[in-house]
Amino acid sequence: MSRPPLPPFTAETAAQKARGAEDAWNSRDPERVAQAYTPDSRWRNRAEIVEGRAAIVAFLTRKWRRELDYRLIKEVWAFHENRIAVRFAYEWHDDAGNWFRSYGNENWEFDADGLMRRRIASINDLPIAESERKYHWPLGQRPDDHASLSDLGL
Repeated sequence: MSRPPLPPFTAETAAQKARGAEDAWNSRDPERVAQAYTPDSRWRNRAEIVEGRAAIVAFLTRKWRRELDYRLIKEVWAFHENRIAVRFAYEWHDDAGNWFRSYGNENWEFDADGLMRRRIASINDLPIAESERKYHWPLGQRPDDHASLSDLGL
C-alpha cells in the first residue's frame, strides 16, 4: 500500500504529510490514523512504547477517551529525505472539565511507500483556563483559513 506523498520530501510534500497527519488525528478515528503507519510501526509517545497497528489503535482509543474535545495543529520544523520533524499543540479537557494545551515535538521516519515506520513524540501538558483556548473550530478537521501555530504565537 502506498501513502503519498512519498520520500524524499520537499518543503511542499513535508507540509502535505504533516497536514494529512493533523487531519487524520483530528478525526479522532484510531483505525483511520493507524492506516498511515507500517504494520510494525514503533512509537515512543511520552514514556510509552507502542508497536504495531493494533497497539496504535488501542493507544489512540484510550487517549481519546481521556482527552475530550481534542483539537490539534501540526507544523513542519525540518525535513530530510525520509524524515520529518514537526512541532504541535493540541487542546483538550478531561472529564472534570479541566482544560489543557499539550505542546510537543515529533520525529517521523517513513518507508519508501510513505508509511510512517517510526514516531518519537515528546509532549508537555499545560493547564489552561477555558477562556485561554485558541482552537474553537467544530470538532474534526481544522478549517483551511484557521491560524497556524506560528500565527497563534505558539
